[in-house]
Amino acid sequence: MATVSGHVRVLARTGGPVFYAALRLADGRRAQRRLGKVWAKRSRPPKGYLTRSQAEARLRTMLEGGDPTLDVTGPRVTFGTAAEDWIAYIEHDRKRRPSTVRGYRRELDKNLLPEFGADTPLDQITTRQIDAYRERLVAEGQLAARSVNKRLAQLHAIFKRAQRVHGLASNPVAAAERQPYRPSGEIGVLSPDEVERLASKAADDQDAALYRFAAYTGLRLGELRALRWGDIDWMLRLVHVRRSYTWGSAGPPKSGKVRSVPLVDQAARAVEGLSRREHFTGEGDLVFPGPTGGHLEESALRRRYYAALEGAGLEHMRFHDLRHTFGKLAVQAFPLVDVKAFMGHADIQTTMIYAHHVPRHDAADKLSALLERRTGETVRRTFDARGGREGKAEERDCALESEESDAGGRTRTCDTRIMIPLL
Repeated sequence: MATVSGHVRVLARTGGPVFYAALRLADGRRAQRRLGKVWAKRSRPPKGYLTRSQAEARLRTMLEGGDPTLDVTGPRVTFGTAAEDWIAYIEHDRKRRPSTVRGYRRELDKNLLPEFGADTPLDQITTRQIDAYRERLVAEGQLAARSVNKRLAQLHAIFKRAQRVHGLASNPVAAAERQPYRPSGEIGVLSPDEVERLASKAADDQDAALYRFAAYTGLRLGELRALRWGDIDWMLRLVHVRRSYTWGSAGPPKSGKVRSVPLVDQAARAVEGLSRREHFTGEGDLVFPGPTGGHLEESALRRRYYAALEGAGLEHMRFHDLRHTFGKLAVQAFPLVDVKAFMGHADIQTTMIYAHHVPRHDAADKLSALLERRTGETVRRTFDARGGREGKAEERDCALESEESDAGGRTRTCDTRIMIPLL
């Protein structure tokens, strides 16, 4: 008869290293049990901490079945434990941006934990339950298909890590349906005239400059909030995007890399007036500060932006669509690879959403000329087939000469059997 075996391992956690019992169950499954925090000092460990020898003794007790509170017949890890472990993993191991971690945390606390229950054992959550959850989200109609799939993707990641760390036998989300989603490629943009209309309805001069600068440089909102005067190179006409400010903390741009964006005249004029204000004009000062020189408050900024849109008589659009406005304009002057660098995209496929805005004014002329050349080649091959490569000169000449029309308004060709009506 197969027995339970295992060993003690140490895993890094937010509060410090923790002893775990890594177990192989009798049916071949793997499981993991938390034993206690690591105590590496020579003194007596406080409550909740274990020395290495104490952790190994606790494991032996588990394997011998002497501790009735520790059942090793199946996974006991709960959904809440697995979710917290995954959040710590993406924050500390994967080094995700603070704004990304906060977004996942908000989704977990607001939606996933209330839905599946923090104390629910992982092995009790089934594919059927997850499918029912997706169907209910769709029926309620409050989330777009893409948002539904993003929520399922977070669930999938939580269970996938639980398979590796906690010995979960299978991932129930892997077999669940995803919501059909096919992006249309349409993006919201403003014309230069609409950008000016929007700016004319701004709450103050700084907001007006902010709207123009966003539309003519393509900076993200977090990058605009973190922009300092020292990031603007007036001589080289460049804006250096070095940082972003989101969720109350500063960090690198979303791509993780510093980039430079052309400082076009319209963007330069938008902030030139701000550089002459009484305060906050030093190299280290913010270009778009709050009332006391700190970072702009995001929710208030968005409210003023939506009010300006309404005042200008424009359709409701996200603030992020000002960035798309720059992308649409940029692809009309630069190759896509340059626009990718300007906008800080990690993948050229992201930049491709602007591809249909690339001007192709001469496309019809080029295609028409190609068809005319191919048509002429077809005519010559036809006469060569009838008269040989050395066919009559008058036949070849006739094929290339201007066609004559007869009294009936038809075009006479060398082959009198073919009469083509004139257009």
